[in-house]
Amino acid sequence: MAEKRVIKFRIWRYDPDSNGKPTYKEYDVPLSSKVTTVLEALDYIKANLDHTLSFRASCRMAICGSDGMIINGKPMLACQARIDDLTKNTNVIEIRPMENYKVIRDVVPDLTPLFEKHKKVKPYLMYKDEKEQFNPTGEFIQSREELDLFNQFTYCIKCGLCYSACPVVAADEEFLGPQALAQAFRYCVDSRDQGLEERLKILDDKHGVWGCHFSGSCSAVCPKGVDPAQGIQLLKQLIIAYRLGVRKVKHEPVVKPLNTEFKPNPKIPLAPPFTAKKA
Repeated sequence: MAEKRVIKFRIWRYDPDSNGKPTYKEYDVPLSSKVTTVLEALDYIKANLDHTLSFRASCRMAICGSDGMIINGKPMLACQARIDDLTKNTNVIEIRPMENYKVIRDVVPDLTPLFEKHKKVKPYLMYKDEKEQFNPTGEFIQSREELDLFNQFTYCIKCGLCYSACPVVAADEEFLGPQALAQAFRYCVDSRDQGLEERLKILDDKHGVWGCHFSGSCSAVCPKGVDPAQGIQLLKQLIIAYRLGVRKVKHEPVVKPLNTEFKPNPKIPLAPPFTAKKA
């Protein structure tokens, strides 16, 4: 019977309560049907080898964005990183926390700056008629073509990998960063939004959209294919056109509901018939 393959995990360890410096610690993990991804290997280490190991994870299916870390030198989600793909030419996997963030413990980053910058760009639909915005009388009509202008950028899961890879974030703490800027474009180009002028106060700045050097590293590591680098370039184009008066942002009107009263169709039952017999 063939022996199970053993992978050596070299993990960055840091305890903020101790005065010691960060160090690497190694663990041998046997591959199995239950250990195929880096996240599953971390679970194995914590359960069987070292209960003190700290990492962050939740959904385990690349939706929550919680388990971002540097794996073999590249920002990745641990749940997406397959061990077989990482060990074709080596039996060692090195893990360390994401760059450009403070570390809470081991490979757990403090994502506070990511969310603070996200909030700065006002990532929500803004409508000048506040009465209509907070007490809507109808709906906005939006065409498929209008949705396609920003739909790609709605897939962002706020994992923070793009900030970790961005050289400008590393050099300028005030730079809004790829995630916030791409989301700013998502809302500025949304036909239901009227907040472009308000957002320009922060976007049209050297620490805003003009701080981007277009290295493209953010898009290279995005686990959802959002392509924030493209969003930033489109945002630059939008701002220039708006400043020159070449482009006016179109806003869709509110459309009254066609039928506010629900009338059930007697031919269609509201619920399927009961199948269980009464006791």
